Amino acid sequence: MSKKVDLRNLDFNNAGSFPPGLKAGIAALIAVLILFLTWYVFIRGKLEELERLEGVETSLRGQFEEKQAKAANLEPLKEQLAQMEIMLQQMLRQLPSRTEMPDLIVDISQTALASGIANELFQPLPEIPREFYAEKPIALRMVGSYHQFGAFVSGVATLPRVVIMTMHDISLKPRANRDGIRLDGSLVLEGTVKTYRYLDDDEVAPAPGANPPAARRGP
Repeated sequence: MSKKVDLRNLDFNNAGSFPPGLKAGIAALIAVLILFLTWYVFIRGKLEELERLEGVETSLRGQFEEKQAKAANLEPLKEQLAQMEIMLQQMLRQLPSRTEMPDLIVDISQTALASGIANELFQPLPEIPREFYAEKPIALRMVGSYHQFGAFVSGVATLPRVVIMTMHDISLKPRANRDGIRLDGSLVLEGTVKTYRYLDDDEVAPAPGANPPAARRGP
């Protein structure tokens, strides 16, 4: 049996006189303490740094894969954009031109009269240029029946050029006198409509550094 060591009788000022077993235990304890301190001071910080760098690597890898996927789809997207631009040009060519707009406004007014509508006010307002088209507001006050307004809309749709008309601040109500008494079955359409035309090439201001438009208007 191993002999018990009485710690009370040990002389800690003379550690060399300790029993061999106690010396080995103290040495092992010191070694463990040194290893723990080494890990805590040096290795632990490196592990935390490693975890942080692994997180950064994961994030960068995700960004790279995302950009790689976008780059792979870039060419098809460019082709789709070019096709959309061609379709837009074709659609715009269906709108009236600058020289056609005055006749078109007259045609709209005449279509209303031909439908039996009374044009109490039909006043073209100054044109508003946009990026690649121009708006032409028209202030109007028309009097007619429900069926006459329907015939007017149908007549505008059959004009030679594509006519886009949008309504702004429009009111449609029964015709009445100042006392609010209805005079007949007529309706009063009042407000502003806008029609649109395509800007000619010489009217389009190119963006800085942009090439002049290559596509030309058709007839």
